[in-house]
Amino acid sequence: MTPTLPEILQGNFMALAAPVTPEMAGDFMAARVGVIAMLNLLCAQEAERGTSAAILESRAIAALLVGATGYGIAVPAPVDDLVPAAIDAHNASMRRSLIALHEAAEDCGDADLDARILALYAAMAEGRKLSLPQLPAAA
Repeated sequence: MTPTLPEILQGNFMALAAPVTPEMAGDFMAARVGVIAMLNLLCAQEAERGTSAAILESRAIAALLVGATGYGIAVPAPVDDLVPAAIDAHNASMRRSLIALHEAAEDCGDADLDARILALYAAMAEGRKLSLPQLPAAA
């Protein structure tokens, strides 16, 4: 399961809103807040470019699917809904079609299509990369 941005932020809210018990003091609380801060930083990066990455991925997948005639893999219909959840759902559908195409290409021994799909996977991973900054040293 891949949690969505709203699910992560809701979890962070719940973690911060929960009452603090004596067992949660000290190092445990510092680590907990540190993890929540890191998740918020990653969420900010995802909010900044995640939807754009999903749209670009879906377009690239569609182009590959349309160009791969003879495999019988349908291109999922595009969505007009600009809500990030709808875009992510469409992107997930596109990815399932890409995986089906990749399996078919491997079964047929289509090395050229396999290489193009692997290159697309690499480009998609690069487009989704999140980065952590250098964190301050503990005092």
